[in-house]
Amino acid sequence: MVRTPLTPLERERGRYLGVLLRQARGERSMTEIAAAAGISAETLRKIETGRAPTPAFFTVAALAGALGLALDELARRCAAVTLVSGEDSAAA
Repeated sequence: MVRTPLTPLERERGRYLGVLLRQARGERSMTEIAAAAGISAETLRKIETGRAPTPAFFTVAALAGALGLALDELARRCAAVTLVSGEDSAAA
């Protein structure tokens, strides 16, 4: 099965999700949070850096739980992301 390429907006929303997760992680180690969420540190690194812009729902839910974040708030903030003049930018 061939996957449809992501749109610039989808990529930007994924990048912004990574920013939100990284901010919520704070001083805690990537390894600590990844273990608490049941994922690999490399998967968390890819999500935080935007290299995995569309993580599975259950991965996001596990990370939200490990970080004490509400899924509805993450979804609301990521849905607010827009592209401006063809450039990537996020609405906070």
